[in-house]
Amino acid sequence: MKNEYTAVIKQEGDCWIGWIEEIPGVNCQERTYEALKETLAVTLKEALELNRQDALSDVGKDYREEKIAV
Repeated sequence: MKNEYTAVIKQEGDCWIGWIEEIPGVNCQERTYEALKETLAVTLKEALELNRQDALSDVGKDYREEKIAV
């Protein structure tokens, strides 16, 4: 399953800035549009994995994981 997220991207002077609407804290700045898209993808992937690790480290024992589609 491949999830999609929305990147808000704009040019500010010589730089491109962007962030992911659905995940707070995922924001980046790069010199080119293409570099920004790549950096946002990497940063989003890292943030999702970190959130997953945090959730699992806090849950303890006797839990189950369920997929939920929206």
